[in-house]
Amino acid sequence: MSQTPNELRYAITHEWARREEDGTVTVGITDHAQEALGDVVFVELPEVGTVFAAADDAGVVESVKAASDVYAPVGGEVIAINAMLEDEPETVNADPYNGGWFYKLQPADTSELDALLSAEGYQQQCEDE
Repeated sequence: MSQTPNELRYAITHEWARREEDGTVTVGITDHAQEALGDVVFVELPEVGTVFAAADDAGVVESVKAASDVYAPVGGEVIAINAMLEDEPETVNADPYNGGWFYKLQPADTSELDALLSAEGYQQQCEDE
């Protein structure tokens, strides 16, 4: 069974969002998503300064099996990217919730986090797929 940390919020499109102490939000793909994709070989990250609305295309992750869009779970401005993934995309497989994060954003509306799924809700969605 995939790991689904309780402190995170989850999009139905398999991204996770973590509210940081400074009010920013860190975003990545879930353990379930990386398992379904298989070995990640490339990650396309957004540019710092890009502004997204919730559910906008925010990047791409490619594996030996498929390519998949990455969506913004909440709206906001990208303030940092995990540039390490450009050279070490396999980090997404090894550590999706820590070293394998994709980008950080300054959320436009923090209440959008409340609209995302809890760990329990996300696990249920995965079981129903």
